[in-house]
Amino acid sequence: MPPVHAKKRKPVKKKHKTATKRTCKTVTKKVHGKKQHVRVCTPVKKKKPVARKPAPTPAGYKPTAPAFPPSVPIDPGPGPSPNPPADPAGSWTPPPVTALSARQAERLLWRAGFGPKPGDVARFSAMGLDAAIAELVHPVGEAVLNGPAPHDDGGAALQPYDLYGHDHLWWLDRMVRSSQPLVERMALVWHDWFACNRDKVQVDLMLGQNALFRRSALGSFANLLRDVTVDPGMLTFLDGIDNRKGAPNENYAREVMELFTLGADRGAYTEDDIRQAAKALTGWRADYADGTGLYNFRFDATRHDTTTKTVFGKAGNWSWQDVCDLCLQNPLHASFLVTKLWSYFVPVPPDGPTQATLQAAYVDSGYQVTPVLELIFRHPVFLDGPAMVKPPVVANAGLLRAIGRYVDIDDWAYLSSETGQTLFEPPNVSGWDDARWIDTSTWRGRWHVTAVALQPTQVPTGAPSTYPDAEDGAAAVAAALAAVGSPSLSAETATKMKAFADTALPLTMNSTQKRTYRAMRQNALRLLILTSADAQTC
Repeated sequence: MPPVHAKKRKPVKKKHKTATKRTCKTVTKKVHGKKQHVRVCTPVKKKKPVARKPAPTPAGYKPTAPAFPPSVPIDPGPGPSPNPPADPAGSWTPPPVTALSARQAERLLWRAGFGPKPGDVARFSAMGLDAAIAELVHPVGEAVLNGPAPHDDGGAALQPYDLYGHDHLWWLDRMVRSSQPLVERMALVWHDWFACNRDKVQVDLMLGQNALFRRSALGSFANLLRDVTVDPGMLTFLDGIDNRKGAPNENYAREVMELFTLGADRGAYTEDDIRQAAKALTGWRADYADGTGLYNFRFDATRHDTTTKTVFGKAGNWSWQDVCDLCLQNPLHASFLVTKLWSYFVPVPPDGPTQATLQAAYVDSGYQVTPVLELIFRHPVFLDGPAMVKPPVVANAGLLRAIGRYVDIDDWAYLSSETGQTLFEPPNVSGWDDARWIDTSTWRGRWHVTAVALQPTQVPTGAPSTYPDAEDGAAAVAAALAAVGSPSLSAETATKMKAFADTALPLTMNSTQKRTYRAMRQNALRLLILTSADAQTC
């Protein structure tokens, strides 16, 4: 098979832009001897810019913690409470099975990370289910990035703060090399859950938010919610810095209930709850400077609405922290969180007893995420139930891990856009639509990603080829599987691969053709295996 030449359509390495604020007014001027109304815009004079000194790579980036206002204790107060549907009855007890088959280990590594590296499946299978889950959900110390540092086509270090697409490459590299794959996977979950987009938010703020998701990956959802509420990226994306006394902006108040904590159309909140919560969230602001953008995010008490607000039937002079606590204490929060978190790892809803058990684990632990994940990863539906489509970025990172390749070219950023998922660019505040990962357009992107990934290790096909001239179909399939990380194949896929290998070659060949055509068949098998339905699901 001749080498696959990827179509080079790299994005121009452009600088991240920061808009210039202007003040406009209409004045009357004489133009060619006649009076006319003319709109005149002048740049807003700003304070002296604060020099931004980003680290060479985002690994060292730590956003400055904002000055939080003092919390106001919640007084339940009078008023009606929501009337939610009854929680499911019963409970589920994890089966006392500690064995872990190779197929189950492979699925665990894909769903709780970015797929296995060579040898990982055997190692996790040997340690058993309990030990395998413990290693993933209870990582020790700081993550280690194993392997060569990422670079662009020219071998230069990435510049994620400044060059377009390099932020995507930087995070993809962490997914490929991190010794704590579940931490990176949960950072991706939270990025989708609390979706912000770099089209509106400065890249340095997006990278700061990414660091927050990584720090909070396996901890308290309550702490994560409070941190996200006043995160500079979120304050920018959902207009928290434009939410002030006398002019409330309801964007964050709506999404914190609908998308982040309670869910829409479940009877958990009303439009009036949103309006009242928006008032409680007032008070945040930031400064702006050309060349720097937004900076110095802080709480300004003079912009905060101190009137009594009634949220979920509870009245008080609520603060932004209280809004978070009220959402967490809403009777419909726990069911929303556990079912949404479950959906990231299992493609079918949990049954009633399972949901009840997950909710109890979440609430009893004080809103901790880890106990819920431990139960999900032990569930038979997780281990042996229906397959689910791998998110494009997960498939890309796992492909590189399986074949032993790293982020060594710029292509992964634009290729990812072909697959329908670019990091730091979720389509809207709802995040990506997991139900539409593969269609006639994005499927071509997945094939393209695989072809580019395999290019450096393709078997040479130019004459005279040195490839074995007597390799039969079964041996060709075995060699191809070994070359791409030995992924497991369903019986149907394995049969089709064997049939292709047995029939792909001409019946009559000379000695040179025998080697050349077998080399071409080997390259084709590797590509077919990695683009099969088995490889795109887990």
